[in-house]
Formats: sequence, C-alpha cells, structure tokens
Amino acid sequence: MRITRRPVGMTVLVLGAALLASGCTAIRNHRGYLVDQALVDAVQPGIDNRQSVERTLGRPTFMSQFGNKDWYYVSQDTRTLAFGRPRTSEQTVLHVVFDATGNVAAVDKFGKEKVAKIDPEGDSTPTLGRDRSFFEDLFGNVGAVGGGGPGGAAPTGPGPNGS
Repeated sequence: MRITRRPVGMTVLVLGAALLASGCTAIRNHRGYLVDQALVDAVQPGIDNRQSVERTLGRPTFMSQFGNKDWYYVSQDTRTLAFGRPRTSEQTVLHVVFDATGNVAAVDKFGKEKVAKIDPEGDSTPTLGRDRSFFEDLFGNVGAVGGGGPGGAAPTGPGPNGS
C-alpha cells in the first residue's frame, strides 16, 4: 500500500489549525458573591436585621463608608480571550439598606447597566503651573545646581543643622 504525502500533509495542516483555534477560546471566570435567588428572596425589609442578613447571605463584599452602613454583595462573571484583558460579561449587585436601628429597610438588585466605564488614560495629565516645552524641562535647571542663592553666591552662616 502506497501512502501519499498530500493527505498526510493536509491532515497535519488541519490538526495544526484546530490546535491554534483552540487557543482563541475564552476563559470564563466568576468573581465575588455567588447569588442564590432563594436566599436573596428570604431577606425581607422590616423583618430582618444585620445579624439575620449575615446568617442568610454571609458577609458582604463591602460596606458603605459614609452615612448608613449599607451592605453590598457583588457578583461578576468575566471572559478573557487569549492575551487580552478580562471583560465583564455579567454583573449583579445586591444592595441591602439598613435603617438607623439596624433593621433592613430595602433590598435593591441591579446589574451591569449601572456600571460606569472610566478611561483614566489620556495623552497628558493636566497640572498646575506654567506650560513648559520638552527642552525647557530638560535643560531648565542647567547652571542652577550648586549656584547657591540669589546672584549665584553661596549661602553664608550656619546651615539648618547648626553646622
């Protein structure tokens, strides 16, 4: 039986392409609180307090720092493509509001629609002061080092430590 190189070469090519394509699949990841709808529905405003909420839902992801100490449970599903940054595919935030006595006043649930995308990167950072060119920044202090005080004279008298 004679084996030709063409089908073997084509098979190797197809297997290689399949191997490369498998590297492009997304990695799915879950971060934060695992939302159980039955437990969330068990928390009732006017009936539960901080202690019963903690027994039912567990410790919150974070607590508000100002005003009433509201609790937040954050759940986030992300997808990461090869060599890419993680992207949020689904997000749920459970907001438990307490009144002044520590009883549950409200339970709010919202998703990804409330997320604000902030892009802190920009071409330049605004600063106070005068605008200087690249060369002014680079050569602006030439001659000023070791020149002493006004007029280039070195300071006289004792220094700050008395020497």
